[in-house]
Amino acid sequence: MGDGVLGSGAVGRVARGGITAFVVYGAGVGLTFCAQLLIARIVGVDTYGIYAYVIAWVTVLAYFSALGFDVALLRFVPAYEARRAWPLFRGVIQYAERRVTIVGLSVIVIGVCVVMSKGLLPQVRNTFYIGFMLVPILALLWIRCSVVRAFGGVALAVAPDRVVRDGMLVSLVAIASLGFGLNFDSSMVMTATLVSSLAGLVLVSFAMRSLRPRFVDDIAPEYEALTWRRAALPLVIIGATEALMNRTGVILLGWMGDTKEAGIYSLAFNIAFVVALPRIAVNTLFAPTISGLFVRKDQATLQVLVTTAAAWTLAAAACIALVLFILAEPLLSWFGPGYETGVPALRILLIGQVIAASAGSQLYVMTMTGHERGAAVLLISSAVANAVASAVLIGLFQLTGAAVATTATLVVWNVAMGLSLWFDLHLLPGVLAMFRAPLAKKASVENRTRGGECSTYTDRRPNLAAAIRHHDEMKAIALDNIGSNEAQLSGDARVE
Repeated sequence: MGDGVLGSGAVGRVARGGITAFVVYGAGVGLTFCAQLLIARIVGVDTYGIYAYVIAWVTVLAYFSALGFDVALLRFVPAYEARRAWPLFRGVIQYAERRVTIVGLSVIVIGVCVVMSKGLLPQVRNTFYIGFMLVPILALLWIRCSVVRAFGGVALAVAPDRVVRDGMLVSLVAIASLGFGLNFDSSMVMTATLVSSLAGLVLVSFAMRSLRPRFVDDIAPEYEALTWRRAALPLVIIGATEALMNRTGVILLGWMGDTKEAGIYSLAFNIAFVVALPRIAVNTLFAPTISGLFVRKDQATLQVLVTTAAAWTLAAAACIALVLFILAEPLLSWFGPGYETGVPALRILLIGQVIAASAGSQLYVMTMTGHERGAAVLLISSAVANAVASAVLIGLFQLTGAAVATTATLVVWNVAMGLSLWFDLHLLPGVLAMFRAPLAKKASVENRTRGGECSTYTDRRPNLAAAIRHHDEMKAIALDNIGSNEAQLSGDARVE
């Protein structure tokens, strides 16, 4: 894609928003890294393993409690704003918050009852009790961050979840341990996580109130509960299943009684997940833009946007992964004795994240274009395969086996989503569109230089010539449409 595309319209908007989000997410990941470093070094590998095991369960339950509205709101809010359907605009936000709160509180009650019936060690049991209280707070935090993102407040949506939450966690742990000399256990670390998450929720609540159009407060909400539930059902499956798939290794290692290995694997996975930072940053503005382009049936612009975003994320992810791959052993050693056994797992996970980055934001494209049910089926199938493979390979190779299973599943899952995008939306996934046109044009030039043989070859390959013309036409249309849609897209994101 040329510079003209990158500097115009919707793609330019994603570039500016993505850079802002990247900076904020970079700060957040840095704070997360520092938080993990402090926790790992202060409490030791065994206690950190308990914390990692419990927080893995808490995260999965929080995604379930969000009911899929953390993604659905990115689809419905921009659509209602574009249609000026303000009663539904207010109704969907109110409906999501109330349902999420009810489910989150229910998880606390059920979770406490389940833990009380199990013969867990006191430290594990107390950590679970505190962790369950974190579930509704995280779910509501993600819901309101999604609303702020849909309003166009990229930095304000990212900061509470990534910067404030992790920054306060670092501060609390550092002050309590270094300043007051307290000996931290896993329950105390979970308490600090609870307090910092609550602070993030308060901040994003203020941001949502300040960005929301004020005249909407005087409009009576309307509800399309059946429509929202139908859309949210596959999304909650996607959110909870994706969270479960990312933490399958930690949960299975802890479930099998090896919380120390669970902690090491969790640390390796968190470090490898830094490679996903560029993709996550672009997604902060990518998702609402996809929804707007799909509603306007702007296929050409959507293809340009998908391909360009994938190219950005791949380039950045490869650079980050290369540095982490080389420094894997000294990096894990800095966390304290025992963590260096996770080096092979970390390097395997890094390779998988780079491959995933080349595919782009396929899950977002599917969910933002009404194909969330197909996305849910693919994700569930991949999660089941990951669980089975992890259970087998963990028994053979411990945490390295978990890394192999996770990476293999991640690659297969992205291939399946790419095929779905091509057959359902006629979109080339990831960076593939960047190679189609050059290859086709090269073949066309070779045909013309072969004289009479050229016409015969072209007759045998009519689809190639059509593909060349189609790509050129679509790119030209995209250049025009991106510019013409810029005002409308900017208007959709603007809050009065």
